[in-house]
Amino acid sequence: MSFIRTDDRTADELRQVRITPGFVPNAEGSALIEMGNTRVICCASVEDKLPPHLRGQRSEGWVTAEYAMLPRSTETRTSRETGRGGPSGRTHEIQRLIGRSLRAISNRRVLGDRTITLDCDVLQADGGTRTAAITGAYVAFAIACKRLMKDRRITKSPIINEVAAVSVGIVDGTPLLDLKYDEDSCAQVDMNIVCAGDGRFIEVQGTAEGAPFTREEMDNLLELGKKGIEQLVRLQRQAIEAAEL
Repeated sequence: MSFIRTDDRTADELRQVRITPGFVPNAEGSALIEMGNTRVICCASVEDKLPPHLRGQRSEGWVTAEYAMLPRSTETRTSRETGRGGPSGRTHEIQRLIGRSLRAISNRRVLGDRTITLDCDVLQADGGTRTAAITGAYVAFAIACKRLMKDRRITKSPIINEVAAVSVGIVDGTPLLDLKYDEDSCAQVDMNIVCAGDGRFIEVQGTAEGAPFTREEMDNLLELGKKGIEQLVRLQRQAIEAAEL
């Protein structure tokens, strides 16, 4: 008997996804992404300067990210990391993942001496916050790049591909797409998949929480993830097209 999901989704079904572009009017690009009860605000900010490690080198822009869980994004209050001496190891890992994912689809030479920072703040967490952050951050990034071109600050878009991400896993022996918290917390295998819009992989993070998993199971999860990402890319395109500059 296959695993029965508490929200009645089929094993290969995404949660209800909604991407609202321009959610934060002050940012050069922004989006609110909602995947079920997981909600993340993503903002792209453009600065006409480079980080210290790139200054004085060839003219190449930088794309980076910051990530945070708001105190009541979870069932009980989580204290702010600023009050705990700085970002945790988990936060650093997720920030680097988001940044790598966006840089993988960018021609940063087009940006010149500029930095685009993607701020991803989790309003509500119900599993898959890092993958939702990547998917929403791309929309914010794309809108910011459109604004830069409209304002003639760059001559062409630095975006050379699309990027989206989704979680998959095995729960009670059943491969599942887009795990929410109650599934993620009891999964035998937990995997996050980041893909370019053309289906190529950017990053795969897969872990056996108990017994090892087979190559066949891994391949099944990768195909399941790619199916979900194809749907997310279509929703991203619609959100970017609907954005008002």
